[in-house]
Amino acid sequence: MAKKRRANGEGNIRKRSDGRWEGRYTAGYDPDSGKRIIKNVLGRTQAEVKEKLKVAIVKGQRLDISKAGNYTVAAWVRTWYEVYAEPRIRPNTREYYTNYIENHIVPGIGKIMLDKLATIQIQRFYNSLQKNGRVQRKGYPELKDKSLSPRVVRGVHTLLSNCLDQAVAERLILVNPAQGCKLPKLEKKEMRILPQEKIGMYLAEADRRGLLAAFYLELTTGLRRGELLALLWTDLDTENRTISVTRQVNRIKGKLVVSPPKTQNSVRTLAIPQQAVDLLIEEHKKHPGNPYMFPSPKTGTMYDPDAFRRTHDKILKAIGAEHVRFHDMRHLFATLSFLVWGKKMQSQKCMYASTFGFFFRHFLKLYAKSRMLSPYPLSDNE
Repeated sequence: MAKKRRANGEGNIRKRSDGRWEGRYTAGYDPDSGKRIIKNVLGRTQAEVKEKLKVAIVKGQRLDISKAGNYTVAAWVRTWYEVYAEPRIRPNTREYYTNYIENHIVPGIGKIMLDKLATIQIQRFYNSLQKNGRVQRKGYPELKDKSLSPRVVRGVHTLLSNCLDQAVAERLILVNPAQGCKLPKLEKKEMRILPQEKIGMYLAEADRRGLLAAFYLELTTGLRRGELLALLWTDLDTENRTISVTRQVNRIKGKLVVSPPKTQNSVRTLAIPQQAVDLLIEEHKKHPGNPYMFPSPKTGTMYDPDAFRRTHDKILKAIGAEHVRFHDMRHLFATLSFLVWGKKMQSQKCMYASTFGFFFRHFLKLYAKSRMLSPYPLSDNE
């Protein structure tokens, strides 16, 4: 009787000398040599191996077997970053990604083979990050709290999930194992703003430090810190009373890097009050040959955003105010506008598009009250 031939890719099953059953099948062909890539499955019974073999063959047809088993998580996430992520992200975002990859993902799950990575392993990794994921930096005091914030854990998850989505697209894995993970809830922190009664004192202390124009412009426009410090004199239009926001500065790997603003909508032209124009003209007289609107008092070059933030912290301490993040200071103008008019859309318009004389008169009166004398007119008509 003729021996029945197996269909192509069906595989074969045999009993091994150790008593276990083994199923072998052709998973694919090596793209370089053309040789068959043989895979196997093991089980205690013939029926068990037959079922495993069926699943493995179907899986093999959906995967690129010539590549699927070649990557560890570390190798793939670095490849993904180099090929797909880095060319498309902003310089400061690259720093975040590099930190997530090299300080968290690679040490945590980097040695696991990509095609063996399971949801439960990723979940345990996230849990560990949340408990003690903060990295001890050399030369800094020992960390008392090593937990990572939910925001950072979620950031790591977003990066890893995008990376694994690409692995699915390239048939390196069948599904994205990060999709089933449970993420920590974001902490709702109440945003602090500088109390209204402290505004005048804040500006007076900034004036004492020779930085009134910079901090006044911040409070009356809501610029981001990097946008404020990247301003050039060529961005100021004194006749039309506007400033053009086209760049920002960030410190990345120890160097100041100038790049486009955060989003496309962040490239904008802002109207500013005449009082701000007058302050900027006086500021220009201090360093007429310098292209930067607010150069560093120490170096004369572009102001370091970290140093500017520390100056903000010192001003708050000097006037006895509670700590307010500099980032939240940009919302003060919109908040006070909201209080004055009671309409959120009006405050947004004021923050990003035009100038309302009533607010500036109110704003300057607070400054004048602190100094007991205002050197500036309270409106453009006075």
